[in-house]
Parts: sequence; C-alpha cells; structure tokens
Amino acid sequence: MKTLEDWLAHAERLHPKNIELGLDRVRAVAQRLGLAFDCPVITVAGTNGKGSTCAMLESILTHAGYRTAVFTSPHLVRFEERLRLVGEAVDAGVLAPFFEQVEQGRGDVALTYFEFTTLAILLCIAASKPDVAILEVGLGGRLDAVNIVDADCAVITSIDLDHMEFLGNDREAIGFEKAGVMRPGRPAIVSDPVPPQSVVDHAEAIGADLWRVGRDFNVMGDQQQWGWSGRGRRYSGLAYPALRGANQLVNAAGVLAALESLRQRLPITAQAVRNGLAMVELPGRFQIVPGEPALVLDVAHNPHAVAALAENLDAMGFYPTTHAVFGVMADKDLAPMFARIGPMIDRWYFTDLPTARAAKADDLIVRWQAQNKRSDVSASVHGAPMEALQAAIDRADPADRIVVFGSFFTVGGVLEHGTPRLGARHLAPGS
Repeated sequence: MKTLEDWLAHAERLHPKNIELGLDRVRAVAQRLGLAFDCPVITVAGTNGKGSTCAMLESILTHAGYRTAVFTSPHLVRFEERLRLVGEAVDAGVLAPFFEQVEQGRGDVALTYFEFTTLAILLCIAASKPDVAILEVGLGGRLDAVNIVDADCAVITSIDLDHMEFLGNDREAIGFEKAGVMRPGRPAIVSDPVPPQSVVDHAEAIGADLWRVGRDFNVMGDQQQWGWSGRGRRYSGLAYPALRGANQLVNAAGVLAALESLRQRLPITAQAVRNGLAMVELPGRFQIVPGEPALVLDVAHNPHAVAALAENLDAMGFYPTTHAVFGVMADKDLAPMFARIGPMIDRWYFTDLPTARAAKADDLIVRWQAQNKRSDVSASVHGAPMEALQAAIDRADPADRIVVFGSFFTVGGVLEHGTPRLGARHLAPGS
C-alpha cells in the first residue's frame, strides 16, 4: 500500500496546472464516490482570518462537547495538519486509504493536487462521522473544490486583494467569488465590517440569510473585556480571544454569529464560548514565542494581512531593533507591504522558499532596495527560513525582536523542528 507521501507525490503529477478553478471535475468524482455528510457543515471563506475563524469555531464547539472535524489549508509543516479530528491532526495512516478511494473513483479525470487531496480529506471526514464539520476554502469560494459541499452556514471573513490572477482585480470581483459559498435560505455570516457590495447583492439574489456586522450582530468593548449581541442572544464580559491581534475580535464576532445562526442544531453554553475563546490556539497567527529576543511568527502574505501585522507589532511597545525574516510568493503585491511595515523593520533577512512559486531572495532584496528611503537599515539574503532566522538571532540583542512573516512556507520553515526557543547570548551558560 502506498504511504501518504507516495500519494501526495502522485497527486502532484496528475494535472498539468497547480491551480485550475472549477467544480465539474471534482464534483463528478465526488458523486461517483457517494460523498455525503450527515452533520452540520460550516464553510469559511475570505482573504484573511479564515484559519483563526476555523480555530475559534473548533475550540468553542469542542468545549461545548461536540466532536469536530476541521479542514484547513495550507499546512505549516506536515500535510496531516490540514485535517484535525476531535482537535488532533489526523494520522497519515488513517488518511492514506482515502487517497486510494479517490484514485479508484476518478477514472480518467485529471484532478489538481488540491482537488485530489480535498476529496480524500472530505471522504475521511464523512467516514469519521463528526458532530460538526468546519471547512476552510482554499482559494476564492465559488469555484473552489471545497464548495462541492453545501454548507449549512457560510462565513465570509475579511475580503482584500489577493490571488488576483484567479479571482479578479478589485474587491467587488473577489467578493463575488467568495460569496459563492452561500446557499439559498441558509445563514451567511459576513464578518468584514465593510463588505463589497457584490457580497450583499449575491446574498439577496439567491435568498441567503445574510448576517452583517452592525445590523445583525454587534461588538462592543473596552481594554479589559468585550461583548457581543446578535439576533436573539447576548454575551457580555468576555475575555479577549487567546489569539493575539486587534483583528481577532472581528473574527470572533463572526464566529459567534455563525454559532448563533445554528443554535437549533448545535446549542452551546455561554461557558463553552468563554472557555473556547480563552483557550484557542493557532500557530503562526501573530504568535509570540517567549524568550529573548522576542520572536513573532505570522503567516501574513498580502497587503491587508501585513497591515494588520504592522498594527499588532506597533501595539507591542518599544524594541531597539526589529529584525524581519521575510519570504513570499512571487505573485504578491510587494510595494504596499514594504510601504506599510518597512518603517518598523531595521534589518531584513530575505529568504528563498522551497517552492517554485516563491520569489527568490535575490529578487526580493532588489525590489526592497528600489523603494527603500532609509539609510539606517540593512538587508541580507539567505537560502532557507531557518538559515535567515539564525542570522537574525546572531545579530540580535536580548531586547530586540524578530518577526518571521510573508508565507506559510516562511513560518513553516522555522517551525519544522519545533517552536524555536530563543535564549539571548547573556543567558547562555558560561557567557
């Protein structure tokens, strides 16, 4: 029998393109395989905040006593991270037989890597018979493989410019693609405070039950606690989510709206909400690793996410020097990313990434130099994220901070052998 690694290598060779949007191929195979869910399904689409939203949904529902299945992508270190069953990453040996099912069921249909792996994961979820399934959309929504499943509730997080070669050149076009996960007569939660009109129009056109921030649910709070109110329920005196960053409150508000919309099928207690938000974990989302110098890991990889990262870094207080380990895909809009976070970064460590889609470190430093106006900043190039991180550690003082961002590959590269624990030079034995 093939191992999971064998199947993943096989899936990479099946289709000439890495990404080819469309549901015809994947839906035909799913029908042959009899894919079906007998539990509520929550689908999460959006540009940023999808992973955090899935993690908060999972945590609250788990604390409410439900058996959860969560599909997210991409992974940081191991493919198995993409599927969590009852809070734990699936074992490779459990997943592999479902790849065999997809291979037998596809016949002569050429599936992309994402389509092939998505079908295997969806089959695994259906077989595990969870109480609730949470599915993160890979790219867009309308034509993404995940959208073959009719969600009982759709959540759309923030919408911004990303993957424009596939989704369109502005928020309206991208919003329309994201809105494709909505279903007639079913709740559609939009946590973006200023959603594109295309999202609202599509919800109305198909008769979805649209929940909007400021109309159907509201958030209020101060520096100590926050509250949420929806159509039929209120929560007050909530602690802020354990996931750091100002943007997480918007995500949490959408999560509570989704749970409220499904209350008849998935009742939860206020205590489950409190415990779930307080104990949620998600690596690589403004993750601050204890130690000296401070280490911040964030998968921010587009202008909107980098702007949120910059705000969160600013809120951390003063650091003498901020070092940045940065690797990114070649198709990203670098100019606004450099413009927003550049004033906060004193030393750059550009890195290659282990994928053909990534920008080369040599190209990144040229792009950065072309717009840099500071004379008190330095930059270097490195062959891998861990190499770049080590260079930053070697140059950093104990009171400094290091931020690693730009891609899942960048953060995954420094997490490959576990979470780094930094000890400043003055803390080392014999120093």
